[in-house]
Amino acid sequence: MKPVSNLLAVLLTSAMAFPAQAAPAVPVAPGNNPPDLDLNIQYYSKVLTAEGVTREARYEEKMLRRPGHVWVTRVLPKNAVEAHDDDSKIVSKNKAALPVNATEHKHFNHVVIPRHVILENNKARVEYVDAHSKDIVAIPPSEYENVNFDGSWDNAFYLLDPKLVKTMPYSAQVSPVPGARWREREKNGVYQRVLWDEQKQIPLVIESGDKAATFYRRVDVKPLAGLTRELPWLNLKGYAQKEYSDFLD
Repeated sequence: MKPVSNLLAVLLTSAMAFPAQAAPAVPVAPGNNPPDLDLNIQYYSKVLTAEGVTREARYEEKMLRRPGHVWVTRVLPKNAVEAHDDDSKIVSKNKAALPVNATEHKHFNHVVIPRHVILENNKARVEYVDAHSKDIVAIPPSEYENVNFDGSWDNAFYLLDPKLVKTMPYSAQVSPVPGARWREREKNGVYQRVLWDEQKQIPLVIESGDKAATFYRRVDVKPLAGLTRELPWLNLKGYAQKEYSDFLD
């Protein structure tokens, strides 16, 4: 089973595995000004292993979408935060026992640190912002795979590349949301469904799985009422600039 943090990348890869069944892909016209959005995103996956074990995983993120910026934060349950605090106490205790000339190993967990994707010169770059240590960790393109980033601005900004969505035929499934329509594709017993909101230019649901029920993955996207006014990337004065290599052994 692939790491849960890589679930959306799995869904994207699944979609790209299907050749277009409708008209050839055409440049998407999402509007000159796609709307600003605050989103709550819930991920779920279920996999049946070759050993007959069913494994389920779920997690939640909050995303801020603004022109040229995407900010994603993992929503951590209170008990997960408390467990992390306990681990930090153990690390601090062990650190005190290190020899004076020992080098402390710096810890970097990209899953729980906010991810900031920026569009510069028509290319996406990614950095992680640690408010606790006041560090901004820049990720070079050669290390994108290690932080589950595919380098695509469209995938970061829209969650699914709109050009890819356009290649999927419309589904007969009735949409519960005005202005949103289902698209669906199936091949060799593997399917993908997307409920795409044309006005907001975002998928509201992404589903993929197989008819044999060996795997199922779903992403639910909920636009939040109102918008965050204090954007976190505008409040980074005094943060230290770090390189990803600073955290490698």
